[in-house]
Amino acid sequence: VDAFQAWCGPCKPVVNLFQKIRNQVGSDLLHFAVAEVDSIDALEKYRGQCEPVFLFYTGGELVAVVRGADAPLLQKTILKHL
Repeated sequence: VDAFQAWCGPCKPVVNLFQKIRNQVGSDLLHFAVAEVDSIDALEKYRGQCEPVFLFYTGGELVAVVRGADAPLLQKTILKHL
């Protein structure tokens, strides 16, 4: 989940990375979503930050958080949790 604030928007450059990985591993295993933290109370702790935050869930549980648009780290985190 790309957790973003309305004033800075979702991290568009990372979308291509997620699409590439999704094509490699299969669309049934990886799902990408965006969530505006200002409108979701459960994401309140991610408000007020000027860097992208990516939340990784497996089986409905938060398993990893990556701060910043670090493509190698995002890819490593995705593959680790698949």
